[in-house]
Amino acid sequence: MALALLGSTALTVVKAEAADQEISWIYCGDKLDDIHAKYIKQWEEKNTGWKITPEVVGWAQCQDKATTLAAAGTPVAMAYVGSRTLKEFAQNDLIVEVPMTDEEKKAYYPHIVDTVTFDGTQWGVPIAFSTKALYWNKDLFKQAGLDPEKPPKTWDEEIEYAKIIKEKTGIPGFGLSAKTFDNTMHQFMHWVYTNNGTVTDAEGKITLDSPEVLKALEAYKSIVPYSEEGPTAYEQNEVRAIFLDGKVAMIQAGSGAAYRLKDTKIDWGITTLPLGPQAKGPGTLLITDSLAIFKGSGVEDKAIEFAKFITSPGPQEEYELNGESGLTPLRPSPNIDKLVTEKPYWKPLIDGISYGGPEPLFTDYKGFQNSMIAMVQSVVTGQAQPADALKKAAGEIEAFK
Repeated sequence: MALALLGSTALTVVKAEAADQEISWIYCGDKLDDIHAKYIKQWEEKNTGWKITPEVVGWAQCQDKATTLAAAGTPVAMAYVGSRTLKEFAQNDLIVEVPMTDEEKKAYYPHIVDTVTFDGTQWGVPIAFSTKALYWNKDLFKQAGLDPEKPPKTWDEEIEYAKIIKEKTGIPGFGLSAKTFDNTMHQFMHWVYTNNGTVTDAEGKITLDSPEVLKALEAYKSIVPYSEEGPTAYEQNEVRAIFLDGKVAMIQAGSGAAYRLKDTKIDWGITTLPLGPQAKGPGTLLITDSLAIFKGSGVEDKAIEFAKFITSPGPQEEYELNGESGLTPLRPSPNIDKLVTEKPYWKPLIDGISYGGPEPLFTDYKGFQNSMIAMVQSVVTGQAQPADALKKAAGEIEAFK
């Protein structure tokens, strides 16, 4: 009887120890990706006594759930978050630093590490990355009398082509996003980064109210008459759907559009985003999602180790290139070179990285985002002139730093 009790107690201890060596992961999406499942198993096999326990949570709720648990003092070990939130998490002492070696930083494309860095420190490990390029409908270019093999290279050409297409065919020349939705700000930031503009400088000073950003907002205003009617009703995926239906001539979109275009009869092309007058080279907004390691789980070091493994070149590359993810590769490699050769539409999505820029990091990111959306909408609807709207937004976002 004593032996039986001893065995029972020992079993309880073993279970407790196993639980203590669990890395909980809030995983955004509808299901655990097969690639991640494969590499979780591989890591567990090499790390005896450790178990990764992903909890799949829908995109709309997953970040809020991670935040709520951390604020309540019951954090998960790790969560998939938008890199834009890292500054807020760090300043509220909810996450730990994830320092990178110089070798690790150099492995990424330029500016990727900037998306998870402030005050010289990295606060997350990038796991998903997106860029945008310009797609154009060659059939609509032909109908409008434009050369279907010559997409616009500058904003002036883009606006001119949009005007010609609208006037000659009656079909919108450009798909404009201005809905009360996060990617309205993202779509505008592509214009900022194709004119050498910024929102903040390296010290965190607000630089939004600048000649470069003013030119971007003026260009946005100029293309409104040649875009779809009522752009405040559309976010970028809804604009993409219109393009896939052949009802708009040009859009800014990621690789997901190329996957979807295979199922249409549209004759299409893709190129780097057109450039503004102050541009130094092809640019785009660089958006990353990251793995954040939460403070107080008791397994922070091991969670960092796993986060770096699951996002290391082999697993990450396999994840990025799987299906219709729409993800841009985080790192250059011979496999990516081969991909560009086999599927040339990837080239402009990668070429824009060199002069691209990150989502600005704000302590109150939602406040910042809302001010930017309101700025864009006020100009698109004609309620404010670009210079006035820009000045107002620059003043508002000062409070969100």
